[in-house]
Amino acid sequence: MKLLRITSLLTICLIFFSCSSQIATKDYVLEGTVFGTTYKIVYLEGKKNYQPEINQLFNAINASLSTYIPTSDISKINQGDTSISVDSYFEEVFYKSKKIYKETDGYFDPTVGNLVNAWGFGPKNTKVDLTKQQVADQMRFVGLNKVSLVEGKIKKQFPEIYFDFNSIAKGYGIDVIARFLEQEKIANYLVEIGGEIRVKGNKKDGSLWAIKVVDPVKSDTNSGFKNITLKNKSMATSGNYRKYRYSKTGEKYVHTINPKTGFAYESNLLSVSVIASLDCADVDAYATAFMAMGLEKTKNFVLKNPHLDVILIYADTNGAINEYTTYTHF
Repeated sequence: MKLLRITSLLTICLIFFSCSSQIATKDYVLEGTVFGTTYKIVYLEGKKNYQPEINQLFNAINASLSTYIPTSDISKINQGDTSISVDSYFEEVFYKSKKIYKETDGYFDPTVGNLVNAWGFGPKNTKVDLTKQQVADQMRFVGLNKVSLVEGKIKKQFPEIYFDFNSIAKGYGIDVIARFLEQEKIANYLVEIGGEIRVKGNKKDGSLWAIKVVDPVKSDTNSGFKNITLKNKSMATSGNYRKYRYSKTGEKYVHTINPKTGFAYESNLLSVSVIASLDCADVDAYATAFMAMGLEKTKNFVLKNPHLDVILIYADTNGAINEYTTYTHF
């Protein structure tokens, strides 16, 4: 009788473990809005719909880094609250920003936030046509070298310094979601937020993930400038073709503020796409820096940093649209 019971128990255990090892998986496509834009997440052979977990991650990132939420950590720091102990999200973005600030000689600088607001491209939406003196006054508060992180708290050289991580936060949000999917053993995925992208593995049919590069001249169409393929890469695109405004005198101001000058003037560089086997936060920051650098400085930077690939779309002296690229996977 004991032998029968043991045999029956073993049979039940084998059936249980056999069933648990064959949990049904399926492919998922999640879409919605976050960070003031849209997102799309595709992952293959997932064990469940991770939308609730992803929503929690989005909420946590916003609570740390969103300048559009008055109660976020970054908003409180910008308001002068020196008691805030930053979380791991803020800390990672801060140190990534420091690294790329140094590498780009200050062309990537998230302390340009006061000028972003003043020119009309931030949460304050002030839309001031700044004079040279007003720009010079604000430039005193620009410079990531004027800020440090000490024992979890931000220390500013000037209390007026205003952080704006929007030029890296979308890419960072993608990284957080991608890490979560990899933690869940997802081998093939695409995460896209507002045009920034990170992919791993392949599509369902085994082909590479196909991406459209936006045409900066016809950005309202779906045709795109060109199609490329990605595998195990991050890609970020920055351009002034959607966010711009005109002054009272008809002068065009764009949302990419040059942290070296404080001005918001358009250059002949219309769009920058950066592609690399790096975190999406990194390529997001590089793309912003390159828009501020302009065409020639960006080309020189990429030649010295061949781990970065770029697609640069620019207007020549005759106004014709041209392309400079180091990426070859089309």
